[in-house]
Amino acid sequence: MQVYTYSEARQKLAKVLEQAESTGKVFIRRKDGRTFALTPERLALSPLDVPSIKADITSQEIVATVREGRDGRSD
Repeated sequence: MQVYTYSEARQKLAKVLEQAESTGKVFIRRKDGRTFALTPERLALSPLDVPSIKADITSQEIVATVREGRDGRSD
């Protein structure tokens, strides 16, 4: 668990953010003793958000393949 003072976190903000991203959480302690947790925001991705691929295939070939898979025929 990494704890930074308020002044240190202010001076080294980029480093603090990188540390939070790599470890999941860092703490910042104020002069009065209060401590705050800094955590990276987790972006909710759609399950349909998948990387694309490059394939040397035409749309007609894709349609033919899908049709073949659906009913066992090929055109």
